[in-house]
Amino acid sequence: MDLLNNIVSQINDIFWSYILIILLIAAGIIFSIRTRFVQIRMLREMIHLLTEGVGTKTEGQQISSFQAFCVSTASRVGVGNIAGIAIAVVLGGPGAIFWMWVIALLGASSGFIESTLAQIYKIPRSDDKGYLGGPAFYIKNALHSPKAAIFFAIIISITYGLIFNSVQSNTISLSLQTAFGFDATIIGIVVAIISAIVIFGGLKRIAHVSEYLVPFMAGLYLLVALFITIYNITELPHILTVIFENAWGINSVAGGTFGAAIMTGIKRGLFSNEAGMGSVPNAAATAEVSHPVKQGLIQSFGVFVDTFLICSASAFIVLLSTDYQSTGLTGIQLVQYDLSLYFGDIAVSAVAILIILFAFTSIVGNYYYGEINIKHLSDNPLYLNIFRIFVTLMVFFGSVAELSLVWNLADLFMALMATTNIIAILLLSKFAIIALKDYEKQKKMGIKEPVFKASILPKQDGIFWWKDNK
Repeated sequence: MDLLNNIVSQINDIFWSYILIILLIAAGIIFSIRTRFVQIRMLREMIHLLTEGVGTKTEGQQISSFQAFCVSTASRVGVGNIAGIAIAVVLGGPGAIFWMWVIALLGASSGFIESTLAQIYKIPRSDDKGYLGGPAFYIKNALHSPKAAIFFAIIISITYGLIFNSVQSNTISLSLQTAFGFDATIIGIVVAIISAIVIFGGLKRIAHVSEYLVPFMAGLYLLVALFITIYNITELPHILTVIFENAWGINSVAGGTFGAAIMTGIKRGLFSNEAGMGSVPNAAATAEVSHPVKQGLIQSFGVFVDTFLICSASAFIVLLSTDYQSTGLTGIQLVQYDLSLYFGDIAVSAVAILIILFAFTSIVGNYYYGEINIKHLSDNPLYLNIFRIFVTLMVFFGSVAELSLVWNLADLFMALMATTNIIAILLLSKFAIIALKDYEKQKKMGIKEPVFKASILPKQDGIFWWKDNK
């Protein structure tokens, strides 16, 4: 385990220090400029579109824009928002939070591009009751690179279905051990069985679970963070000052160097909001919308919800405790300790229950990303069921594995995935830009419900949006 952990750490250093950090920031800047900062300009439109999709009824395996948002948010809003942020503060200092905000602001434009492309190049399911799509599909159909598409499909299936789900179950296990002293093996068996029940039920069951659990758990956690922030309102200006000073290396007394703040903030920020990584487009493509830009805007808003609300809430909980450096704790155990300072011992149990909700919805959301890409590789249901079994086993493995190895593996596979997807969306972004201009043109003409026609795109060897070929 130690040898494997060291090898993975060295590979991560190369990826994160020299490759991915440049790609992420460069792509975010390029997309922000080319879309004229769509993530800021159209914030009101994002909120309007999101609320418009609430309660929308769909048929078969189709899901609404709001359900697609909830499925992707179920994956986004997990232990990365709680345990990951606590780890970021301990390793990178308060300044890591600032760089997490920066990467989210830039990444929201990347999120818009990738999800819009996913809608443009989605395909109907074999039973014609819903859609499939995502990076593997636009890499194959728009870039005409089937080998790269297969590579991405394999990597994302491993990353989300196996590695990331082991991270989620690892945090469930740690929180329940801390709160109730439960045995890790028993926790792993129970979580694995419950996960299997949901994932074997298909997308519709996953969408329904996410639609109800995600708003509830996120709202509850935000209320707790808001209470703590108001309780310590006089300390808030000082905390914000420490974050900004530490981010630029002005004040390293608070913990974390300038370089550590940047690297940790970007890594944990990307793990949390997933912008540009190529995961969210898989959920975005399944939504039934009249124009691809609609889902692109909704998924872009998801980056803000994830980072500026949930992650910031976790950061303030940790930083307002002021003793995060001296406790010797990290991850979910640090958050449980901090909350116990305000709510007593009951907080440890309450956080454990909340973590179960956060992590469990992430497990089913992560699984679905794998399912879509397994179907890209083969329509044979045998392979999908084998994948489901492996997911269940990895959920159990994560419950009993060592924390550092699990997180390092997550960083490695996330880097491979993100590198592949960012290169693809940089090459294909012109089609998302054309779609954005078309959407804005129709809105200016007074059309309340813009409709997309693939004829506005340059012909690409016969590849068009599937609806124009029905």
